[in-house]
Amino acid sequence: MLYGYTAFITVDVNNPPVRRIAHVDMDAFYASVELLRYPELRGKAVVIGGGSNAAPELQADGTRRFAKLRDYAGRGVVTTSTYEARAFGVFSAMGMMKAAQLAPDAILLPTDFESYRRYSRLFKDAVRTFTDRIEDRGIDEIYVDLTHVEGESRALGLGIKNAVREATGLTCSIAIAPNKLLAKIGSELDKPDGLTILSLPDLESRIWPLAAKKINGIGPRANERLAALGILTVGDLARADLGLLQENFGRTYAAWLARIAHGVDDREVVVSSEPKSMSRETTFERDMHVGRDRAILTPALTRLCERVTEDLQRKGYRGRTVGLKIKFADFKIVTRDLSLPEPVADTASIRRAVGECLKRVSLDRRIRLIGVRIGSLERATGTPSAPLPLQGELPFDR
Repeated sequence: MLYGYTAFITVDVNNPPVRRIAHVDMDAFYASVELLRYPELRGKAVVIGGGSNAAPELQADGTRRFAKLRDYAGRGVVTTSTYEARAFGVFSAMGMMKAAQLAPDAILLPTDFESYRRYSRLFKDAVRTFTDRIEDRGIDEIYVDLTHVEGESRALGLGIKNAVREATGLTCSIAIAPNKLLAKIGSELDKPDGLTILSLPDLESRIWPLAAKKINGIGPRANERLAALGILTVGDLARADLGLLQENFGRTYAAWLARIAHGVDDREVVVSSEPKSMSRETTFERDMHVGRDRAILTPALTRLCERVTEDLQRKGYRGRTVGLKIKFADFKIVTRDLSLPEPVADTASIRRAVGECLKRVSLDRRIRLIGVRIGSLERATGTPSAPLPLQGELPFDR
């Protein structure tokens, strides 16, 4: 059964309708897909991110023997974790060895991106039975413009959740709000399996009590600087003096902080456009020292290359220009690009190019953020270039 709605569009140009934007976020997506395959692990602390040596072993009695996080050795990072593992402080992008210290008895599973991509297509196809006004934000999240879709917001949200569950067997959390900013924040409020309806009058009661860092775009470093000013919550930010914000963050960023604290966001849901580039980046929980934190930096950079590859292959693109972005602890940003003779869409080629870019960066300061970008995109028609072997010097090993 499909829980679809027909979109009837009637627009009064003099009185445009209040926008109604949903953010659909799959709950612990990779881990939830694995629990479909291994239902005996439900309710247990499970970490995804191991290699093939972490694959479960089938025993003679038909049961499976699972690897434990305590037995992991290497420099990998956590891809994701179940909510039970998160209760121990284990989150995505954390170094696996640190995760093993926090939750040594957690079950360790290898990643299976082919399965994750398949379930991603299934959940997005289910949402398209309601409307095609969808902005793809990654393998496990989308924005949906429901402004012109008939139906009351809560009924629509429940219908989408039921359709996703029927198509995938998985749960998602949805927030429906007047803009993308509030929808994104709202989808986190009632996880897992949540449905949140927000309007601007809810700002003071539901958004202002949240920590400022809950807003996408306020990273750990900016949050530290806000805290030093006594600004701990979104409400504190909304009440902050604009001059104080400009003095500490500059005019542009201060103006953005003031807008988002009052729930203002005019961004449209971008339904279809030819991308000029694709990128992924990660902000670390603390400033990274190139020498002492190499075991975190190197796998994190490799994982970004993998995620860019996933995006390229999922959307059917290849690119000729590979770029590296580094934000240092002093907020200075350095970028380096490398043009390739042939378009690529595989992790090894992208990672090799990123390594070449990294050689042109002076790593004399602590690192706050790293990012990988691929540009000069073209549709991946024909046979892609042969991937380079993933070997040789690791990017941060100097």
